[in-house]
Amino acid sequence: MSDSINDDSTDSEFSKYIPRRHRERQRTPESERSPYVASASTIAWSSEGNREQRVRSNLWPEPVPDFPRRREDGLLAQVVRMAIVAGVAAAVALLVVFGKPLLDGVRPLFGSADSPTRQITKSADFVTKSADLVTKSADQVEANDTAVTSALAPTTAIAAVPANSQGVDSAIRGVTAGEIRFGISAPFTGPAKELGQHMKQGIEAAFNVANANGGIYGRQLRLVAADDGYEPARTAATMKQLYEKDQVFGLVGNVGTPTAVVALPYTLDRKMLFFGAFTGAGLLRNEPPDRYVFNYRASYAEETAAVVNYLVKVRRLLPEQIAVFAQQDAYGDAGFAGVEKAIRSLRGGNASPILRLNYQRNTVDVDDAVAQLGQYNAQQKRHIAIKAVIMVPTYRAAAKFIEKTRDLYPDMIYTSVSFVGSTALAGELMLLGKKYATGVIVTQVVPAVDGHSSLVLDYKSALAKYFPGEAPDYVSLEGYVDASVLIAALQRNGTQLDTERLVGTLENLRDLDIGLGTPVTFSRSEHQGVHRVWGTQLDETGHYQAVDLQ
Repeated sequence: MSDSINDDSTDSEFSKYIPRRHRERQRTPESERSPYVASASTIAWSSEGNREQRVRSNLWPEPVPDFPRRREDGLLAQVVRMAIVAGVAAAVALLVVFGKPLLDGVRPLFGSADSPTRQITKSADFVTKSADLVTKSADQVEANDTAVTSALAPTTAIAAVPANSQGVDSAIRGVTAGEIRFGISAPFTGPAKELGQHMKQGIEAAFNVANANGGIYGRQLRLVAADDGYEPARTAATMKQLYEKDQVFGLVGNVGTPTAVVALPYTLDRKMLFFGAFTGAGLLRNEPPDRYVFNYRASYAEETAAVVNYLVKVRRLLPEQIAVFAQQDAYGDAGFAGVEKAIRSLRGGNASPILRLNYQRNTVDVDDAVAQLGQYNAQQKRHIAIKAVIMVPTYRAAAKFIEKTRDLYPDMIYTSVSFVGSTALAGELMLLGKKYATGVIVTQVVPAVDGHSSLVLDYKSALAKYFPGEAPDYVSLEGYVDASVLIAALQRNGTQLDTERLVGTLENLRDLDIGLGTPVTFSRSEHQGVHRVWGTQLDETGHYQAVDLQ
């Protein structure tokens, strides 16, 4: 085509396509055309109307460059660049198709669940557009080199993120790439220290088992303990420590009702998980339930209802023959309210006074309670004297009360709710003598420690491995069960962990079988996993035997 355009023939069939300004330009005879052109450094251009004039300033012209060879070099460059771009596009496509598991872990770093995918898609689109430009000309590829390089950068960054992040959002309190941190506020010193120590042991035993098996999607579980001495006045400080200093994700296994009175509002205000507290108090069981509060165990109302039913229907006592020995605080109030409700139900809704014998928390001063019981029995006719005492105590106060009343009332039936600390109570009573231990009934919220169920055997194995020398105990077994349920929920929750997600997972946990003999179930309107109560009774050797409460 170029030869036709350059032909001087005016009747050329192509001449009509030549722009008018070129058709009107004075042509240079072929014989006068120079085979040389001046170097770019020696050419100056001037404008005169619509004509262009070239002024030569160099007497030594340079040879004409080898244009065909330059085009060959450009074609080779095109092929190389097209190969690079094609390789990059293929890598991006593979990352989009096969990188989803990695991207699931990266999502929190980008602010939303699908932002990494969008970014990869954008990068892939950009690379594709660059590849289209390459095919046009070598000059255009050169102009797009920078764009192609920038398209590669985001892809490389996305692929590198999962190695460091593991799906962690640094804004989630207590959650890091390798750890999920929980807290417990409980007594580790003072008269009730065994309760806190055993609860902590049970939770840590279950955590250690999970950690040995890889943790929760690669994160290790850790429990941070704060000692409140079973005193509400100290609980505010322990809660602040766990939240502000230790930066825990949530709380598990907090011990006590009076301390929960302080701890619960603190956690609710901060939307922290309050899981598996060692208390059956009603303040943790509102209807509808508080969003962030989940209980594994049966309530005190359920424990006391079970034992009242046993005393009246199995042991054939009158409701008037039942008294309550209770700690004078929120814990004792919760237990007493449960007894009162159960007896009122047996009386067809009719309320009548129930003898309550009080003692002060963190003491073994039970003399007033013993004196009050004696005065009451002295004033009553023989057939309605107190024949059974339902205790809502800690183990030392319970042991002291039994010690001071057993000889006075040899046929008295003593029962206690599970918070007493069954193993510690048995130890205290056996130190006094087997007559003080024999026949004491304790309601439980876990199966018998002396049993051989898979759950109990797993618990004993973990306790022996991680806390050698520690005897199996009902409190540590409850801690182990608490933690096992929590671990199951964390596993079902997936890699993206925050409080709201975990609450949603718990509210959809149905029929979880961990070997209790009864399933664990939560819902939006039910935040207590189990309602079953087991009955146990001490024998003359200080061991608990199963007793049917119905």
